Amino acid sequence: KLPSDSFKYLGWCDIEEHCVQGNQLRCPRVREGPSEEELFFRKEEHTLRRRKQVTDPEKWEKRLQENWENCAELNLSFQDLGDLYQVENFKRILRRLIRVEKLWLVDNSLTDLSAIKLPRCRELNVNKNHFTSFKQLPKIPQIQHLSLAENNITTLSGISDFRHTPLESLILKRNPCEFQERYRQLVFSNLPNLKILDGIPKLPEDCSPPDVRFFYRMCTIL
Repeated sequence: KLPSDSFKYLGWCDIEEHCVQGNQLRCPRVREGPSEEELFFRKEEHTLRRRKQVTDPEKWEKRLQENWENCAELNLSFQDLGDLYQVENFKRILRRLIRVEKLWLVDNSLTDLSAIKLPRCRELNVNKNHFTSFKQLPKIPQIQHLSLAENNITTLSGISDFRHTPLESLILKRNPCEFQERYRQLVFSNLPNLKILDGIPKLPEDCSPPDVRFFYRMCTIL
């Protein structure tokens, strides 16, 4: 085991005599440790010695110290969310991000954030997760830039929900839906205000009417 093993369930602000400040952490962990009972069954009860009882005033002080409600720009990528208690605590933090404008959640094995609302979020990066549908994304009414590269989105069903948002840029690279016939035309027909798709600006051929393929298959007999 590494020397840091006994500290793996502690938050950075719980470790005594540290010199790291919160604003120096680029991807801070937001998880809580398992219960004492779960530690016992894991045979990791030695970590209990490092954990202390926290009073209500200390809990409130810690909540204020995190100050997620006033966070405007946040990177919570690469959280390694392997256990259920980690996922639940992660979502608890996301629900507190009522003022966040830029949010990165890259490579977190996320599957469903539909219960999360980010009312001020303008830029969201959820690359390298496990989303299979646009319906599984959080509520982001003010979104302008959305990156969904390297997920598992198979169809464009639900993409029209973003029609009434100020979405300007969308990245869907390396998703199965990218291989759908007339992929770019379908995206732009559902999102008429979209300007950039997969890093490429809107082209004249992207504005073809939905039924254009019908005319391509017609022949005229004179």
